[in-house]
Amino acid sequence: MDDKTTKGMAAGFEAAAASRPDELPVVLNQELPFRYPAALYARRVQGNVTLRIRVDRDGKVVPDSTRIEESSGYGSLDSSAVRGSRDLRFVPAKLRGEAMAVSILFPVYFRHPEAPALPGDTILRKRPSPTAAPAARP
Repeated sequence: MDDKTTKGMAAGFEAAAASRPDELPVVLNQELPFRYPAALYARRVQGNVTLRIRVDRDGKVVPDSTRIEESSGYGSLDSSAVRGSRDLRFVPAKLRGEAMAVSILFPVYFRHPEAPALPGDTILRKRPSPTAAPAARP
C-alpha cells in the first residue's frame, strides 16, 4: 500500500469517527406506538422486528426512512412495526452539544402475555425495551 492510499484511508476513518454522536437519541414516547395485529394476537403469535430508522435533528423519524433490518417472519408484525415507527419521537442525537441526524437500529418485540417465552427472552427482563400493545378491537 502506498503512502497516498494510507492517508486516504486514515482520512476516511477520521471522517466516520467525527460523524458519530457523543449522545445517542433517546425515545420520548411514554406509550410506544406499535400495535399487535389482532389476528396474530388471537393466535398468540410472537416475534421480533429490527428496524433501521433515521432520526432527524428535531428528534422525528424521517418519513419513508424506515427499513426492516431483520424480519420477524410475519409480514403483519413487520408492517405494524414500520407503521408505528412513524409516531416515535426522540431527544435527538448530539455531537459536541449540537443536535444531529442519525440512523439507528430499533428493536420491536411483539409478546403475548399468555404465550411461552421465546428463546433469548431472558435478556428482555434485564432492561426495559419496546413492546407492542394489542391492536384496538372494533
